[in-house]
Amino acid sequence: MLRVLGALLREDVVGLRTRGAVVRRADGPWLRLAARRAVVPAQGERSDALLLALAEDGFQSEYAARLPYLVRESDSAHLTDTDSVLAALSALADPVDRPGFDAFAAECRQTLATMRLHARVQPEVLGALSARHGTDPARWSGLGSSLAYDTLAAHLDHPVYPTARGRSGLSDAQLHAYAPEFHPTFALRWIALPKDAVTARGGLPAFWPSPADLGLPGLAQSHLALPVHPLTAGEPLREALRATGLDADAVLAEDPYLNVVPTLSMRTVALADDPAAHLKLPLATATLGLRNRRTIKPGTLVDGAAGQRLIETVLDREPRFRGVILHADESTYAHAGHELLAVLPRTYPAGLDDCVVLPMAALLSRAPGDRLVIDHLAARFHGGDPLALLDACLTLLFDWQTTLFSYGIALESHQQNISLVLDEGAGGGRTRLRLLFKDNDGPRINTVRLRQMLGEDAPDPCEFDDGRIFGEDDEAVTDLFTTITLHLCAGAYAFGLARHGRAPLDELLALVRARLAQAVARMDPGPGAVLRKHVLDAGQLPVKAMVTAGSLLSKERSGAADINKHYTSGPNYLLRGV
Repeated sequence: MLRVLGALLREDVVGLRTRGAVVRRADGPWLRLAARRAVVPAQGERSDALLLALAEDGFQSEYAARLPYLVRESDSAHLTDTDSVLAALSALADPVDRPGFDAFAAECRQTLATMRLHARVQPEVLGALSARHGTDPARWSGLGSSLAYDTLAAHLDHPVYPTARGRSGLSDAQLHAYAPEFHPTFALRWIALPKDAVTARGGLPAFWPSPADLGLPGLAQSHLALPVHPLTAGEPLREALRATGLDADAVLAEDPYLNVVPTLSMRTVALADDPAAHLKLPLATATLGLRNRRTIKPGTLVDGAAGQRLIETVLDREPRFRGVILHADESTYAHAGHELLAVLPRTYPAGLDDCVVLPMAALLSRAPGDRLVIDHLAARFHGGDPLALLDACLTLLFDWQTTLFSYGIALESHQQNISLVLDEGAGGGRTRLRLLFKDNDGPRINTVRLRQMLGEDAPDPCEFDDGRIFGEDDEAVTDLFTTITLHLCAGAYAFGLARHGRAPLDELLALVRARLAQAVARMDPGPGAVLRKHVLDAGQLPVKAMVTAGSLLSKERSGAADINKHYTSGPNYLLRGV
């Protein structure tokens, strides 16, 4: 409940920040939000002032919520569950927006049920991971063990979005069978589609079955098989086939084929027998907002491949990052013109068998034995000092991301899309850290700066599908750099480690600022000045308004061109102590 209220406050839902007045009481600050007098309550509703207990925050918001949650001023009633809180706030909203509050209340209920399920099964899951991989996660090596880290990360809350563990429309049984937090293995379904209906780029992997392998020998010459997640294989698949006119010619193989294990994203699965091979598959569910569907729009496949080519072009010009910044290969894809008839085969680099490979999202998760993953890694690789590990990550991360910014590029490379690759190096002894990236389909690019840097090697925007990727200035690039690289991949760890008592917050934030400032100092003066002005020294920073754009308001009402890149603002924690 506190996370939900904190998100609503941060995003200024129904004017909590802009209309509310902070009042000081003996137990601390409270926010008083008066009723909107211009809004006539619906029959049976009572519009009244609300009081929200506040606590100091600093991470993307000046205040967070605290106990005793929300209080109705007229009768001092304490509203302590999401249904009553959202009903009270909904009464202050424009009537056209109230269905969004109802939908978000359902999202909250489902998330709470999922969290309770996690609490029940987590000891059993951790025990199974220990039995399979060992009791020390710092010794979990290779891409197969990386899937165990995905499972640990799946039990951790998102740094910002309060209901991230919920997945709309899925039952407990479906979560057990297919969600990463349970570390299941399951077999894929496959559908044979006419070859002329499928757009394919790149050579399909060697493991790809022909229709004959699936028990459909009569279709071997005329059809191509696409994998289908079991959760999509029912009515969602039938609807997609009807929508594309393929229902008469498509054949769903009766028997499942190819065992897989879910990754942290759930819709992406790894081959059980070859975890370096992943398949990103559309799911008919939503996470991080009811409008944030886990399907795959064909255009994003085009953008991902084009984004990969662009990053490879930059790497060719920046030799100090070769072998240090790694990328999964996402140049191959196939689709049949529908967001539920698509697949992205992803191939990870070779040579990682002896390395610890884990998503950044797992660093603050609980490992077997109840220690944090970052503590285990620090014990092996950094003399037991988690700040030294964080320092190494920030140094390399900021160096690479500010280099991209110099080219006019910002990636949507959040905690789930960046993996740490740790080992003792070729000769043993000294720790080697590399970063492994995936998902290049949602960047923001300043075309002017990109052309200045790459000249004739700059890609034509027509190589990408989504026109929102390109702009003529640094605004969208800076917003994405700030909300993803700074907030989620740096600030979240400073506040998180402070919360876990690993170091004082001021010390951790000073480290984040120092490493970013060092990276900015290495940049050319022009782009460096942009980051200095709009990130290091800005009084306010952009903050994602994910609940507003993803659940509460329609796109028409929120004005969000992209629900994952819709922003409000919050205090600049990098100025703390400066």
